[in-house]
Amino acid sequence: MKIALCQLNSVIGNLEFNKQNILEGYKRGVEAGADLVISPELSLVGYPPRDLVEKSEFRLAVKNAMNEIANSTKDIGLIFGSITEDDDLIGTNIHNSALLAFNGKIQFIQNKSLIPNYDVFDEMRYFDSAKKIEVFEYKGEKLGISICEDIWNDEDYWYRRRYSEDPVKELIEKGATLLINISASPYFFGKRKERADMLSLLCKKDSIPLAYVCCVGAQTDLIFDGASMCFNGNGELTRLGKNYKEDFFIFDTKNDSALNDNCEESFEEEVLNSLIYGVKEYSRKLHFKKALVGLSGGIDSAMVTYVAVKALGKENVNVVLMPSKYSSEGSINDSVKLINKLGISHRNVTIQPVVDKVLEILLPKLEKELIGITEENLQARIRGIYLMAFANNDNYLLLSTGNKSEMAVGYCTLYGDMNGGLAVLADVYKTDVYRLANYINRSDEIIPTEIIKKPPSAELKHGQTDQDSLPPYDLLDKILRMYLEENKEINQITSVIGNKEVVKKVLRLVDINEFKRYQAPPALKVSRKAFGYGRRFPIVQGWRN
Repeated sequence: MKIALCQLNSVIGNLEFNKQNILEGYKRGVEAGADLVISPELSLVGYPPRDLVEKSEFRLAVKNAMNEIANSTKDIGLIFGSITEDDDLIGTNIHNSALLAFNGKIQFIQNKSLIPNYDVFDEMRYFDSAKKIEVFEYKGEKLGISICEDIWNDEDYWYRRRYSEDPVKELIEKGATLLINISASPYFFGKRKERADMLSLLCKKDSIPLAYVCCVGAQTDLIFDGASMCFNGNGELTRLGKNYKEDFFIFDTKNDSALNDNCEESFEEEVLNSLIYGVKEYSRKLHFKKALVGLSGGIDSAMVTYVAVKALGKENVNVVLMPSKYSSEGSINDSVKLINKLGISHRNVTIQPVVDKVLEILLPKLEKELIGITEENLQARIRGIYLMAFANNDNYLLLSTGNKSEMAVGYCTLYGDMNGGLAVLADVYKTDVYRLANYINRSDEIIPTEIIKKPPSAELKHGQTDQDSLPPYDLLDKILRMYLEENKEINQITSVIGNKEVVKKVLRLVDINEFKRYQAPPALKVSRKAFGYGRRFPIVQGWRN
């Protein structure tokens, strides 16, 4: 069988756009001689639709669009993802569904069985599980159709499984001769390789081919990398979709030969590409054409500026230098060097007169002497006022520059450097920011060496460095990885680090700064566990005082 895989970039809630995208893919598949055309999970509504599915008017519009798609089909089948409803009086009555349409109507519906409820997934809030799993006979094949999570529960691949049921195993037991999985699988580094290994094992052990179509695009913080995959019955990868682009290709289940492809590139290339794509998509879908960055002379703002230029073009990026009396001459010079390297426009406006005036007005009103942190945060917040004013006035998307290490321990200022519409590096540890910078400079110095080599500093007081308040970043990041991504606690981390007091201090900083992260811009997710929707800790809690 020849299957056309349409790797689509849907826009959440834009039913007309998504419908046309699906139909254009179907038309292309028919013209290419495909026997079947498939598109990703929830490709009609976009993924994840979240509370949109609770609106009855939205669901009615989805139903109408589904029928319009089905009415447009001929004798070639089309599988696409959508929500569907039933009239049961138990549960939400809403399903995440794969619909097979041909000859002008919907011929078969397979609902998703495994409803994920972990990390960034909250589908249990919206969708009921499938009541039954069936194969569908079509053009000499018995199609085993599943949806994303349904295929992520193979007992021979996972040491610990999330579910007792295995929908794909049930499909195979019911005689499926061809597996089809429609997916919306958010990316993080290592995920694509994991997908390939898992799907390869599944196909090999059951001697069955598989067409796996994944959506592409970025939806706020979630990045979908595409890379749709097809495997033959020997578990060999035979077709691979493009990364971070819409794609269309034909999978011949009988004749395609094995590819020699590693699926995933180096950490630096993958993460950098993800960040660039995330900024590009966020800007495009919110109709921002230009980005603004507060350029401090430090490595984080330099990295965000580079990413913005790659995403939007140098003509669409503007940076603002905002020196104070504490700013070093080197920071200004280093910033100017980067500006010239990237060929971008900039403003230079000092914050010191505003800081002095605010202090003049504020000091007589304070009940006690001004403490250092108040003055430091005041400077950051005045910079935030400047940036938001420029962004509002010129319709720029302001990009926040804080990294994951800083966000974790609260080394950032609410309504100051945390201002912005998107946090580009908030899922990238400081040590990894350095890795990315060195990778960018691998053949030519783009980010000035001076920026990479100098001790990081907020420059909010004389002689300040980050390490005045924090452990060295290599140690800090080691602790944070174990705490945030591996769920380890004080004693477990101490057994590796060897200094319990440092571990206690870091974990306490993470916990007491939860309130800041609740108010932070959305952060592009590139790791297994990012701040935001995928990590939900209480602000007020007494687990560790």
